[in-house]
Amino acid sequence: MTLPFNRVTFITLAVAELPRARAYYEALGWQLESANEMVAFYDMGGSKFGLFTLDGLAQETGREASDLRTGAMTLAQNYPDPAAVDAAYAHALKCGATPVRAPFETNWGGYSCYVADPDGHVWEFAHNPFSPLDQDGRIA
Repeated sequence: MTLPFNRVTFITLAVAELPRARAYYEALGWQLESANEMVAFYDMGGSKFGLFTLDGLAQETGREASDLRTGAMTLAQNYPDPAAVDAAYAHALKCGATPVRAPFETNWGGYSCYVADPDGHVWEFAHNPFSPLDQDGRIA
């Protein structure tokens, strides 16, 4: 079997305190699949989302914990309309996210906002009219 290289099967974030990070993501509605004292996994419909303690990830990768810091990147969730973006933003703030940029109309014709999780990982909630969603919430 030949596997495609242009896919992501796991997204794992390093977190300072796993119980705090789990509480945040589970308050958002993520359903825990499995966990231990160093890592927690959530199903994303064919891929996985993980939370790994900073010390555990340092040990796993062979790097110093001080070298593992939040990179200049965002994780994004696309929504069917601007009202859903507003609702996701409000819900994330209620669950403990830090506002980064309130919902706004983008210069490319969409609608977007940004929040940071308790460890500073930046998430975008957006309505992208050029990437419509199917009934399962996947980009059509």
